[in-house]
Amino acid sequence: MPPPVPGHIENALSSAISVAHLTKSYAKTLAVDDISFDLPRGATLGLLGGNGAGKTTTIAMLLGLLLPTSGRIHVLGHDMIANRFPALARMNFSSPYVSLPFRLTVRQNLRVYGHLYNVPHADERIEQLVAELDMYGFVDRLAGQLSAGQKTRVALAKSLINRPELLLLDEPTASLDPDMGDMVRTWLENYRAASGCTILLASHNMAEVSRLCSDVVMLKQGRMVDRGSPAELMQRYDRADLEQVFLDIARDRLRAEDLGEGERL
Repeated sequence: MPPPVPGHIENALSSAISVAHLTKSYAKTLAVDDISFDLPRGATLGLLGGNGAGKTTTIAMLLGLLLPTSGRIHVLGHDMIANRFPALARMNFSSPYVSLPFRLTVRQNLRVYGHLYNVPHADERIEQLVAELDMYGFVDRLAGQLSAGQKTRVALAKSLINRPELLLLDEPTASLDPDMGDMVRTWLENYRAASGCTILLASHNMAEVSRLCSDVVMLKQGRMVDRGSPAELMQRYDRADLEQVFLDIARDRLRAEDLGEGERL
């Protein structure tokens, strides 16, 4: 049994996400190694790290798709290991790398998810999302015939069908051109401001993270190696942008505060 995290029960009730000593191992591979963090309701947290850092595994455990080897997960006040279903109805997930059934049209796919989430007036909600995400040109096209950028927009629409209180986003603007990417980021900002939705964002787009996230967790090889606002991390590593911070961590370069006089990178 892992040691208790001070205030974990209180944080689990007050936070959208509360993770304590979360660990996931596969045979000899330690995918997530004893991470703990809380995400306040209404905030946007960036989950950053290189390939293999543990981001996708962490999100899968938050969704209840994977059982942790050890640790605790509370989402919207619910224990995701013991009783995840009440939380799942109030959250959703987007990834352009998860395919929808190819033989259904975009509209039919969205209707299926509207039914699964018991969305009232689902067709009206679908029409609203089609308009807001500019999907008129392909909403009645088979999902298997979509371009990569179109699939990204459909994945986002699917994740918003139930007006979630908690939104988990894995590369939400992957494959989008700069104009559409900016539109989606603006839409997410407006949605969070209007609804009070909490967002956890995994992205390799550092400008996107700097724009959307008030807090950032940095992962490397399954461990949480740093945390702070984008501004705090840039100051800590003496860097002008978050991409340089990411590279410093990925390449094992020291933080500015860890360097002696005259040794700054």
